[in-house]
Amino acid sequence: MGSLPAPSYLMNVEKQQKLDESTLLNLFKSQQRYLNYFFQHLNHSQTLKFTQILLNSKGTIFFTGVGKSGFVAQKISQTLVSLGIRSGFLSPVDALHGDIGILTQNDVVVLFSKSGNSEELIKLAPCAKAKGAYLIGVTSNEANNLLGFCDLNVHLPLERELCPFDLAPVTSTAIQMVFGDTIAIALMAARNLSREQYASNHPAGKIGKSLIFKVKDVMKKQPELPVCKEGDLIMDQLVELTSGGCGCLLVIDDNYHLIGTFTDGDLRRTLKASGEGIFKLTVGEMCNRHPRTIGPDAMAVEAMQKMESPPSPVQFLPVINEENTLIGIVTLHGLVSSGL
Repeated sequence: MGSLPAPSYLMNVEKQQKLDESTLLNLFKSQQRYLNYFFQHLNHSQTLKFTQILLNSKGTIFFTGVGKSGFVAQKISQTLVSLGIRSGFLSPVDALHGDIGILTQNDVVVLFSKSGNSEELIKLAPCAKAKGAYLIGVTSNEANNLLGFCDLNVHLPLERELCPFDLAPVTSTAIQMVFGDTIAIALMAARNLSREQYASNHPAGKIGKSLIFKVKDVMKKQPELPVCKEGDLIMDQLVELTSGGCGCLLVIDDNYHLIGTFTDGDLRRTLKASGEGIFKLTVGEMCNRHPRTIGPDAMAVEAMQKMESPPSPVQFLPVINEENTLIGIVTLHGLVSSGL
């Protein structure tokens, strides 16, 4: 049986195109320079007025755009929605075929366009104006056809596109995105949005879980806790140590106050140091009496950070109340399983 031919992408390696490292580095430097041009020449009074209008809007803030600018407009709208701000994307084509019916005189329409001369937006603008909406043009071409239709025009300074032909919209869309997202965070600050309010808009994702879940929501409780007394022999507690799923023993007194912890790592070190003497040693003699702990009302993400902090990471944290009473244990595996 003959061997299969080599994949085509492995053949004629010498003919494959290569990118010079210095060329790539220079492109990044050029893009940085063009972005700096935007920051240095942005009209801050226009930007402030734009932000103030969005902040005081009594209706819905609609974003629209064509092509790449349309994608940016959709993204910025979605960011505002995630902050609890009424917003939506209005397709300029669909708007002219019925979707414009959603507009009211209380709404704001933000038209993103590099040139300000997109045919679809030029057709949409007077129709949106007739509905009584407040129109804002966000463009990089200072002389454009949208100017006459918009109540406010914001200029996004563009030195040139990174594209060697100055055509592909790569720098212009980058500054649109930076501008829109920065405005979104300004609105977030002005509305005094709390962490809890932000989290309530992201309940299913990692963002929401990290801001909503507390230690008491993810910790193991009695009777799952691998507890023992300090006078217990280490060898008598091996089953509890290895079968509890936590990799540790929580050493407590008669009142359930936490005394310390004994881990499978402590077991290995004790066995190496004492040999057969381990049969006579108690958990209390070898346990860590100063373990890291956490309270039940701490954020779950704080527990994860505490586990990963220096001098060395740990896999669990005993959960204690203000009286040092053991009420639970939170494990790294449990946090990861919960979506954190």
